[in-house]
Amino acid sequence: MFMDKIQNLAVKYASFTMQKSLRQNLQIDILHKDFTKQPNLDKSYMLYAHIPFCHTFCPYCSFHKYAYNEEKAKAYFENLRAEMIDKKNLGYNFTSMYVGGGTTLINENELLKTLELAKKLFDIKEISCETDPNHINPNELSKFKGLIDRISVGVQSFDDEILKKVARYDKFGSKDVLIDKLSKAIGILPVTSLDLIFNFPFQTKDGLINDISIAKALSPDQITFYPLMKSNITKDKIASSLGISQKDNEAQFYEIIRAEFKDYHSNNSWSFSKTKSNLQDEYVGSNHEYLGVGSGAFSFMDGELYVNAFDLDEYGSRIINHRSATIAKCKFEQKQRLKYLFLTELFDGQICINEFNQKNQANLTQSLFLELTMLKLTKAIIIKDGKITLSKFGRYLFVVLMKEFYIGMDMVRAVFRDGKKLKSGTKLKVMEGLE
Repeated sequence: MFMDKIQNLAVKYASFTMQKSLRQNLQIDILHKDFTKQPNLDKSYMLYAHIPFCHTFCPYCSFHKYAYNEEKAKAYFENLRAEMIDKKNLGYNFTSMYVGGGTTLINENELLKTLELAKKLFDIKEISCETDPNHINPNELSKFKGLIDRISVGVQSFDDEILKKVARYDKFGSKDVLIDKLSKAIGILPVTSLDLIFNFPFQTKDGLINDISIAKALSPDQITFYPLMKSNITKDKIASSLGISQKDNEAQFYEIIRAEFKDYHSNNSWSFSKTKSNLQDEYVGSNHEYLGVGSGAFSFMDGELYVNAFDLDEYGSRIINHRSATIAKCKFEQKQRLKYLFLTELFDGQICINEFNQKNQANLTQSLFLELTMLKLTKAIIIKDGKITLSKFGRYLFVVLMKEFYIGMDMVRAVFRDGKKLKSGTKLKVMEGLE
């Protein structure tokens, strides 16, 4: 991607300011007593459920997970369902649900019971669910007809050498095996999305184009290309398995991706679909208010971040005893909340200023005057007819910003996985690891 000097500086400054903002504002209170968040009946919430189990761990992944154990998994799903019942009893209702992990379909029968209960308890109209290539057997997927509306398959790459280096080749199969599995799975559920990663160290332009070509030839409903996300948690593992590249091709590769998907509908800055769909790959974009259930789940409601217990035993004990799973929270000032909402909404491509202001009781152009001015100066946004739209450069800039945001959330998870650092009644500066 060709960028002038000002735009190059803007990308570096965007990364710096996002990291600085997270360091300053992600100061989380460790709760010394049970806390139960009551629902605001005037708001619509999305339900997020976390399944923290995997058979194999990828070096670039820092999501909350445990090695799969069938007995522990069954107990976990029982607790997850009990927590959903507790939320129902508090008065919560949901119209959409996102199931993430981990590997969400790692125990299909338990997940089936969980989704059936969710639909029974709440007014859920659509469910999105993640999985890996080992859990897309047509017979198993068929069980979820009428439950899962969108299945997202973490393919990551069709390059055999990359698959070997990230320990996925032996576990999930070669390029040819993946193509065979996917070709049989696509079409069983209403929407199938393929998730791939770009900018692996030493990934070539030809290799990227080949990944794109194979993904498009399989003709899934959606295709997402995430940039490789390196945090202090994953960078050493990535370097050990994949090596270190002397050149960062992220911007150039992103331009190739945008060009190759010019005939697709852009769901957001890194996701594309054959037709326009309300089922997005990033639940934070279209669902600003969401409640998380499960070990290590996050919730974001009324300008506050809530964190569930990560330790499986602690989470299970809390649920069995009908205690809240929430162990920490972080309150954001109004301007920081507006920045978050602005980032996640504009990442989808466009903001209607009046709608944004009414929905968030804000004055966007006044509250974020400096930020909007800088975005206009770097030609990242276009403001016209009451709408803010991302330019070609702006889409890449917001990929960088969203990447840094997710890296920051990974740092939060890392701190909470190490329970020794947590003392109730204290304020935790979780982003010190970024420095």
